[in-house]
Amino acid sequence: MEPFFLGPGEGDAVRNPVGGPLVFKLASAQCGNATSVLESEAAPGEGPPLHFHEAEDEWLYVLEGTFRIRLGSDVFPAPAGSFVFVPRGVHHTWQNVGEQPGRLLGAFIPPALEEFFDQYAALPPGEATPAAFASLAKEAGMHVVGPPLARSHPLD
Repeated sequence: MEPFFLGPGEGDAVRNPVGGPLVFKLASAQCGNATSVLESEAAPGEGPPLHFHEAEDEWLYVLEGTFRIRLGSDVFPAPAGSFVFVPRGVHHTWQNVGEQPGRLLGAFIPPALEEFFDQYAALPPGEATPAAFASLAKEAGMHVVGPPLARSHPLD
């Protein structure tokens, strides 16, 4: 392993399933397969479907914006500065509830989903559907078990 530095906005970027870029800050190959760290920008109202990971723990830190996070059946407000830890097997999702794009920093331990995000980003826009998301996710050990928070818990 070699140390490295990334400035703001640096890292390998791909199209994010929830709008905006997804930037890999630390890839598994850079750290002896210990973790993967990414920065995700989410468009207003967007978030992934309810899902869980078979073999990875996940953490998220809200860098910018206003989110809400679902853990199991509980939904929490998550303004900038909020942190969440999601053990493997726990159903979860999140949504940007602000009027501007929001940013999250997240990690998977052990590393996961790098290939999923690359494959999803490579889909032509017309093929980047919820069904494609679920299919690619399942191949990566992530199981979609419900709709996005915007549909399961709409805001008034």
